[in-house]
Amino acid sequence: MVPGNINLTQLQTFLWVASLRSFRKTAAKMNTTQPAISARVARLEETLGVRLFERDTSLIRLTAKGLELLPYAEKLLRTSAQLVDRIGNSEEFAGVLRLGVSEVIVHTWLPTYISSLNRNYPAIELDIVIDNTIYLSKELTEKSLDFAFLMGPISDFQIENHDLIEFELIWVAAPSLNVNTGRILSLNELAENPLITFARNTRLFADLTRQLRKGADFPARIFPSSSLAAILKMAIDGIGIATLPRKFVQPELKSGTLQEIACEWRPTKLKFTASYPTTPYNPVTEKLVDHALDVIREYQR
Repeated sequence: MVPGNINLTQLQTFLWVASLRSFRKTAAKMNTTQPAISARVARLEETLGVRLFERDTSLIRLTAKGLELLPYAEKLLRTSAQLVDRIGNSEEFAGVLRLGVSEVIVHTWLPTYISSLNRNYPAIELDIVIDNTIYLSKELTEKSLDFAFLMGPISDFQIENHDLIEFELIWVAAPSLNVNTGRILSLNELAENPLITFARNTRLFADLTRQLRKGADFPARIFPSSSLAAILKMAIDGIGIATLPRKFVQPELKSGTLQEIACEWRPTKLKFTASYPTTPYNPVTEKLVDHALDVIREYQR
C-alpha cells in the first residue's frame, strides 16, 4: 500500500483508463470486468476527494486534477518497480502480458527467451501473438500488445524501440534444381528459376521486385508467402530458389537438403527491435524487455 489508502492497482488502473480513454478497453487489458475498473477509479477519486475523469460523453477525458495526478502515479509505480528489482524477488513481477512476435523470432530465438523467462519470472504469463510486422505495429500503437519483437523500429513517438537482433538473409535451393554453386550468379540468372520470398507487404518483396525491374531480361516468377515454414517447404521440394535467414536454415544446409546459392544481389539483413508503448507506464513490460536484451546478448555469443 502507498500513503492515503491508495494501492498500486488503483494507480495502474487510472493510468490505463487515462491512456485508453475507455473503461471497457481497460477491463480487457487488465483481465477483469468493467464494473471492477469503475469501482477502482471511484475508490481512488473518493480517497483523493476529486474527480479524475469527465464521464459526461461517450469519450472519457481527464479532468485538471486527473492530469495533475498522471506524473505522480507514474513515479509511484516506477519507484515500486525499482524497490522490487533491487531488494525484492522476481515473483513480485506477476501478471499476464501480451507479446507480439514475428515468425523469424519464433523459429530462432524465442524458445531461449521463454525458457529464461520461466526460470527468472515464474509468475509472469505471456499471451503470444504471432503475425507480420504490419499487424503487430498496429496492435502496439493501439496498445493491444504490451510489447513486441518485430522488424523495426516503429516510427511513433509513443513507442520505445530497442535494437534486438539482426538476421542475415541468403539464397538457398534444393540440389534437385541443379543451380550452379561454383560461382556468383547474377540476379538475372537466379530468376531463371521461380523465386520464393516473403509476402507482398514486406520490404524484402519490394526490394526484390525493384531489383528485378532494373536488371531482369524477362519477367521473373515470384512466389510470395507470409509463412517461413511454407517458404522452407517449397524450397526443399525444389519449387524454386528461396531467400531465408541463414540461422533458420542451418540444419538443412548442414544435412545437404538445401544448398546456399551465391548471388551478386543479396537482401539486406532483417533488423528486429523490442518495442513497447511508453504510456501508460508499465514496469513489468520494461523489465521483460530489459531481460530480452540480456538474453539476446548471451544468445548471440
